[in-house]
Amino acid sequence: MLHRISTSHLVAGSALAAAGAVLLASPLPAGESKALALSLAALGLWATGALPEYITALAFFTLAMLFKVAAPTVIFGGFESAALWLIFGGLVVGVAVKSTGLGERLANRLAGAFGSSYWGVITGVTLVGTALGFLMPSSMGRAVLLMPITLSLAARYGFAPGSKGHTGVILAAAFGCHVGTFAILPANVPNVVLIGAAENAYHYVPSYGTYLLLHFPVLGLLKTLVMIPLIVWLWPDRPQPMAAAAARPMHRDERWLALLLAVALALWASDSLHHISPAWISMASAVVLLMPGVGLVGRKAFGEQINYGSIFYVAGIMGLGALVDKSGLGTRLASAILDLLPLAPGAPAMNFASLSTVSMLVGLTTTLPGVPAVLTPLAAQMAHASGLPLQTVIMSQVLGFSNPLLPYESAPLVVAMQLGGERMRPAQTLCLLLAAITVFVLLPLDFLWWRLLGWI
Repeated sequence: MLHRISTSHLVAGSALAAAGAVLLASPLPAGESKALALSLAALGLWATGALPEYITALAFFTLAMLFKVAAPTVIFGGFESAALWLIFGGLVVGVAVKSTGLGERLANRLAGAFGSSYWGVITGVTLVGTALGFLMPSSMGRAVLLMPITLSLAARYGFAPGSKGHTGVILAAAFGCHVGTFAILPANVPNVVLIGAAENAYHYVPSYGTYLLLHFPVLGLLKTLVMIPLIVWLWPDRPQPMAAAAARPMHRDERWLALLLAVALALWASDSLHHISPAWISMASAVVLLMPGVGLVGRKAFGEQINYGSIFYVAGIMGLGALVDKSGLGTRLASAILDLLPLAPGAPAMNFASLSTVSMLVGLTTTLPGVPAVLTPLAAQMAHASGLPLQTVIMSQVLGFSNPLLPYESAPLVVAMQLGGERMRPAQTLCLLLAAITVFVLLPLDFLWWRLLGWI
């Protein structure tokens, strides 16, 4: 079936693509001009959804090579990323969870705890996702683990694909396991990049407790509690729970899969001890599931049920982030924004707002993991201009990269929506509304919290 493109989407995407082409004549160096044009075109198409996401990714790869915008190692670097292979493993695990019936069994258990109301379902799924942030260090891994169970849960409550209830439950899982967990130190990639960059540049590493106390009360807990009524209000539905079938003993395939997932979860949660990337744990799980002797994911299921489009989409986003970083566009953008920001000693509220703003805007072009990579080297300059302590300026980046304006900035959000079988438009709506509430309500509260703790 052909993808239907709305006129407004096509106009928006085409306008940004044309703007990118015009910028080829800009006074920037040739390499940066090409990178800027291609980046704006890709971002415009992803942001508006004018084309299916994977087609935009394929066009990004093709145009980058045709016009020699950057080296293949930069453009196709996403295929070498551990995050991509974490996603691939998760897709295989998701097929196994669905086909064995384990997802349905777990969904029935959760349904008993969540009750029969829509509020209960959305609240339960959101809080489970956030709680996993304390156990698993990877938001990709949390999405991979939670989404197949969430799909079974949606079916258990009678939410068919395409219904508002289905969209709401998927959003609760996607945003629950990702957005609030920026306030937990090892739970998301940008957090880890920030700490690594700060240690290398300034020998500063905040403790787990310091980071949690500073960020979790507002950006973690309050933001998570704000998401729940937003989802219920925007995508209302009435659950029609299916009668719970009589409990049956777990069959062989379910037992094997449950054991495999328990081992994977234990390894994901203890990566600080064994230092094995969650991606390779995910891939090892996929290899086991695909082995002919195990038989949990057969050749036919592998060929028909794996969403390969999501892999190209994520690889394209990662390639775009690498292009912006390697071309120097990210640093140039950050420096230009800093020149415009009213940083000044003795103006704590204005400095707080300015630092939050620069972090959010840089995330639009570099994606979220690129924010600390671009801004941390500029932290000393920002500290001098604002009169704030260096540690405060470094930690202020979390205010921005925990608040994505659009889902393409965050690969875990993209992957979660893809795994849930949902389009990006609902995630875009929730991102924008949540960002507005964060800017006008949560960040002012966070400013007061930072003042109370003596950080600003």
